[in-house]
Amino acid sequence: MTARDLLLALVLFATPAWSAAAADCPVNHDQLQQALKESVKASGGPANGGLDNNEWAAVVTRDGTVCAIAFSGDKPDDQWLGSRAIAAEKANTANALSLKSFAISTANLYAGTQPAGPLFGLQTSNPVATDVLYAGDPTTFGSAKDPMVGKHLGGVVVFGGGVALYDERGVVGGLGASGDTSCADHNIAWRIRAALKLDKVPAGPNASARNDGIIYDIGPDGKSASGYGHPRCKGKEAGIAATLQGGK
Repeated sequence: MTARDLLLALVLFATPAWSAAAADCPVNHDQLQQALKESVKASGGPANGGLDNNEWAAVVTRDGTVCAIAFSGDKPDDQWLGSRAIAAEKANTANALSLKSFAISTANLYAGTQPAGPLFGLQTSNPVATDVLYAGDPTTFGSAKDPMVGKHLGGVVVFGGGVALYDERGVVGGLGASGDTSCADHNIAWRIRAALKLDKVPAGPNASARNDGIIYDIGPDGKSASGYGHPRCKGKEAGIAATLQGGK
């Protein structure tokens, strides 16, 4: 091996996984963070009907690799610390279950995954890689060098806050938002996706809007008329979802 070959090998070995993931990411860290801050009241954005907390957001590439993570506050514990993982799992779920011709948000999965539902047990089908989740320096969480970037976390979440990302060609990844009520998280993810201009959704379970919007059609008996319903939360999330064309 020549000195040049050795140098090249060392460079390739030293190149962090996050740099490779960034090449395929539909957004970069700064774009995600800006869109998140503009979508959350606590960081200067609009209200979303829930608690109006700060939030985490995560994006995965089409193959499920985490490629961007951000938070809206000034430091990681300005938002629920557990929501870093939940946001990434939501992104993974929506990406993994959406197709070029049909988008499914995590909110669309709630009804089907309840006991006796046709998707019961789905949330256990793709376990989280805990070695990925708990690795690295916590002071870098939510930065461009978050240790989760460049790795597959996995996970399945079946409540609001995860949407697939679409450009003119089709699905290019998934987005997850977490840190508020699940209904508000859906609204926030909806706003972020629109801000990133990755909302070219072709169709989805929400028949009236032909998209993957949250559907509030669970009746007193606990059953969803569409089969894709999500329960209402305690705030004004449903009205905001309707305004965003994300509701029924």
